[in-house]
Amino acid sequence: MTEPQDSALGAGAAPVAAAPARGSGALARFLANPFGVGCAAVLLVVVAAVALAPVLPLADPNRIDLFGTLAGPSAEHWLGTDSSGRDVLSRLVWGGQVNLLGAALAVGVAAALGISSGLVAGYYGRWFDTAGTWLTSMLQALPAIVVLLAVRAVAGPSTWIAMTVFGVMLMAGYFRIVRAAVQAVRGELYVDAARVSGLSDARIIGRHVLTVVRAPIIIQSARVAGIAIAVQAGLQFLGVGDNSVPSWGAMINEGFRKMSLAPLLVLWPALLVGLVCACLLLLSNALRDALEDRGTPIGVARRRRRAPASAPASESRAGAGPAARETEPPEVAGDLLAVRGLQICYAQADGGEKAVVHGVDLHVDAGEVLGLVGESGSGKTQTAFAVLGLLPEGGRVRGGSIVFAGQELTRLSAKDHGALRGTEMAYVPQEPLSNLDPAFRIGSQLVTPMRVHLRLSRADARERALALLARVGIPDPRRTFDAYPHEISGGMAQRVLIAGAISCKPKLLIADEPTTALDVTVQAEVLDLLRDLQREYRMGVVLVTHNFGVVADICDRVAVMRHGRIVETGDVEEIFTAPRHPYTRTLLDSMVEDGPTRPYPFDDDAAAVGAGAGGEVTR
Repeated sequence: MTEPQDSALGAGAAPVAAAPARGSGALARFLANPFGVGCAAVLLVVVAAVALAPVLPLADPNRIDLFGTLAGPSAEHWLGTDSSGRDVLSRLVWGGQVNLLGAALAVGVAAALGISSGLVAGYYGRWFDTAGTWLTSMLQALPAIVVLLAVRAVAGPSTWIAMTVFGVMLMAGYFRIVRAAVQAVRGELYVDAARVSGLSDARIIGRHVLTVVRAPIIIQSARVAGIAIAVQAGLQFLGVGDNSVPSWGAMINEGFRKMSLAPLLVLWPALLVGLVCACLLLLSNALRDALEDRGTPIGVARRRRRAPASAPASESRAGAGPAARETEPPEVAGDLLAVRGLQICYAQADGGEKAVVHGVDLHVDAGEVLGLVGESGSGKTQTAFAVLGLLPEGGRVRGGSIVFAGQELTRLSAKDHGALRGTEMAYVPQEPLSNLDPAFRIGSQLVTPMRVHLRLSRADARERALALLARVGIPDPRRTFDAYPHEISGGMAQRVLIAGAISCKPKLLIADEPTTALDVTVQAEVLDLLRDLQREYRMGVVLVTHNFGVVADICDRVAVMRHGRIVETGDVEEIFTAPRHPYTRTLLDSMVEDGPTRPYPFDDDAAAVGAGAGGEVTR
């Protein structure tokens, strides 16, 4: 193994071309849908006509002409006149102001209340979920028409008050859809990864969770808008409304009464209401399809073919001189992390608590790699999550101390503890592809934490992200930056997560089984990368693993866990040559098979770890 090369992130780093701007893939897919484009055009014409009604050359919608009643279409009156001689086309256009604005008000109120409450209830749960579910069930049980008639009797013929109340009643649909979608996604690993990177709950909800529910929200909004227009027209048809203002429902009422004399009088408003409602539904489906299609955007493939291949990561690192090194993080005097008597327990259904970690003691110095070893269920990950402040719901630190860089973490608020994640401490998970949000490109997921924590501009964050991708050995940083998670391999995804973990220069890196999901060759490459970065940044590293082969390759010290307790701690050489605890000897016997073990300290040019069957460590 060679000594770590100079970082490619400094001022003199090998140049990495800026990533191409994100293509207009969603727009291109939408424009390729004839139904979507047609419906959008129809709605645009209707909305434009309604908005420009005061300046269009239309007749006065309330001008009465008793000598021209129930006239058919003519050059003067394109759609004819009604029973009072008023121009039908003018009343249709002016009446759209009431119906469309009323529908927009109902959708806005329903969406604002339903989406916000559904996100909070689905993400946090607990009492808010119970209260929200009860309230929305009550709203859905109420007959909307009866409620609106009662509102009209109390508040008078105000369309705006009626549509506001109707919006409140319709928020239940948004709430249930959003709540169900958020509950399905809140436990995903990429949401946990966003928490680890230090993003706030509000940013996680707005960026990662809200993206998942945008498709059902679009469909629900179109459905609610159509319902609002139809119900509003129905109320106006029944005479519940301001008769002095033109409206589509009132025109349908008049046409229905005069159907035998002028059949076309009922056709125009009914046709317009049906056309608008149908276009809303078809447009929402087209938008959903365009936004949810994850294919490569049109034009991106062409740019990729034309773009020259980026220099290999090794070349960009080798070309960076001493001036290219980043300012290295300062050393921390004494223990970087000191855990003393840590106890973790979980609440049980009967009101009691179950302890899963019992009095764990361990410490990590700056620039040291500690291997936390044990079988599944031994408490390794629970200990790591306690340090990160990310214990699952129901878990808590019942006792003990966690001191990180001089701060007692058990006394910090959740907000202050969260502020350390992503900057002072970082996390690399064991399932790389599951920890990347499939709704966003790789570059977007790397850039966001840097913009939040380092206050970089979008351009600077993109440049740093590209340099980080090159530094972790990705051969074509620009292509990976512009790719979705499903377009890269597991090994590349793990490198992306490592790049994201070190992007804000943490002092402590916790790696939870970082090579478990990878094949043997990629495992060795990732371990080499972790070792290089640990030396380069002088990070303290806690490597959670069950594989002594990995421990032998990268760790300085080992802490062996069993049943929530540390049973043995020592240097790697001591543990491998003279294990004291029977459980440690059992683990070694199960991992190391026939063949000479690798001496310690290991030569940099020694053979890679054989982490395949049996996990043997050989020369």
